[in-house]
Amino acid sequence: MNGLHLRLYTYENRKHHGLPLYEWLLDRAQKLGIHGGSAFKAMAGYGRHGKLHEQHFFELAGEEPVLVEFIASEEQAALLLELLAAEELNLFYARLPTEFGVSGRT
Repeated sequence: MNGLHLRLYTYENRKHHGLPLYEWLLDRAQKLGIHGGSAFKAMAGYGRHGKLHEQHFFELAGEEPVLVEFIASEEQAALLLELLAAEELNLFYARLPTEFGVSGRT
């Protein structure tokens, strides 16, 4: 099947409506009918502002980058991006055409 690989970038300590933003994104995507999503915390990274974010043993956690990604139809991805705009969330994202399926017997 064909669809989109939607990748959204945020930070571990960013919140929306009282939840960590990555949790809010996963919840909203599920409610939009997107069948699966994942959030991954990075060891280190930098964004468009050029500031390096990385975890050090003696520092408080929370500033590490988080990648939230979904495999979705074009329509589902568009609905999620429209929701982000309506919520006035400023997130960097990437939309990549993808082929997906399930291996083996189902």
